[in-house]
Amino acid sequence: QVQLVESGGGLVQAGGSLRLSCGVSGLTFNMYAMGWFRQAPGKEREFVAAISRNSRITDYTDSVKGRCTISRDNVKNTVYLQIDSLKPEETAVYYCAARYTPGVVAPRDYAYWGQGTQVTVSS
Repeated sequence: QVQLVESGGGLVQAGGSLRLSCGVSGLTFNMYAMGWFRQAPGKEREFVAAISRNSRITDYTDSVKGRCTISRDNVKNTVYLQIDSLKPEETAVYYCAARYTPGVVAPRDYAYWGQGTQVTVSS
C-alpha cells in the first residue's frame, strides 16, 4: 500500500520560513518523481514544485522561484520543501505527490497523493 505522509506545517508569520517533509512508503522511491502542491480555501489545487527521481531536475511555479527549494533523500524515502519569505496568500493545505517515471523528469501530474499538511501564514 502506497503511503505519503506530510509533516512540518503550522502557523508562521509573514516573512518566515517552513520546511515541509513527506515520508513515502509502499513504492520504490528512487523510481518516482515527487511533487508538492497546495490548495487554498475556495481555490483549485496548484502546482508548487517538482523534483526528478535522481534530483537532477527541479521545477517551480513562478511565484515561488528564488525562495523555495525542493529536495529529496532517496535513502530516507523523504521529499522536502523549504519555503522562505512566506506570504499570507500562501496559506493553504500543502500536499506531496508521487509519479512513476522511467526517465529523469519533473512532471506536473501525479498518481499518488498524501493527505496534506496545513500551512497558515499570518500577516
